[in-house]
Amino acid sequence: MKDRGCGALRAVRAGATYDGTSESIAAARYFATRFVTQLHDSHGVAPEREAIGSLQLVVSELITNACKFAPGPMSLDLEFAGGKLEITVSDTSTTMPVVMAADPGRVGQHGLEIVRAVCDGFDVQREPAGKRIRVLLPLRAAIT
Repeated sequence: MKDRGCGALRAVRAGATYDGTSESIAAARYFATRFVTQLHDSHGVAPEREAIGSLQLVVSELITNACKFAPGPMSLDLEFAGGKLEITVSDTSTTMPVVMAADPGRVGQHGLEIVRAVCDGFDVQREPAGKRIRVLLPLRAAIT
């Protein structure tokens, strides 16, 4: 993890790249979980269990979509600052995701709907070689 100054609690950042295979999903989920659990040792921030579960869900959904719809490598960048975790997934597809309206009768395709429900922000930007999805997840953590 890299620390960069940002007020009393410094912003903490980390990133990883994946090859886009199905193994990337579990690896990204593990990486994100380890990142937030290490916040306690490095900054005295203890995320609640529910927040860790939400993090794992959001990372799983975003990386799964990248694996399904974007060929090749992808990256996961995490930044914790101000009680929120910014999660950014970049992939090689220029196709913008479609967030479908809530429909309890629909089977499947609820991933981005769930991500938007648990996150405070959701932003998609087209990049020269793909796209970047950025979400803000409150960590509901105690500073010890």
